[in-house]
Amino acid sequence: MNTIVVLGMAAALVTGTACASSSHDAAVREIAAAQVHARAVQQMPTVATAQVHLHHVINCLVGMDGAGYSAAAERLSGTPCKGLGHGAITDSAGDGPLRAALETALTDARAGLQETRLNLVHADAAKAVAALHTAQRQVELRGAAAPKG
Repeated sequence: MNTIVVLGMAAALVTGTACASSSHDAAVREIAAAQVHARAVQQMPTVATAQVHLHHVINCLVGMDGAGYSAAAERLSGTPCKGLGHGAITDSAGDGPLRAALETALTDARAGLQETRLNLVHADAAKAVAALHTAQRQVELRGAAAPKG
């Protein structure tokens, strides 16, 4: 049931922010995918499985050419952001508040990779979810402020 809710929320994010400027379209999709995986971390029963999803969060944020990209995580369990853009942080260039929220999510996800206790991994994932929610709001605000036409 939780997976269905999370996937539904991601779909709502993508469709709800369709009016965002074209320069943010890739970042919007990558943020949605990162949110799905950050939320999934909180449901994982082991540190190892949780950290695979944290790698997906990081990969969606930094892109295939970014620092900390994990090809091993992609080989292990797929490539959730393949073809969506160049990483949400790269794709948000020029938008300081959005980029700041994404950098915070990245820091939180990286912190979770350093943890050995599941409750702390879950806590770092929760922080990443909050930062990604802030990023989502930044995108929504840009869409609301965009001229209609």
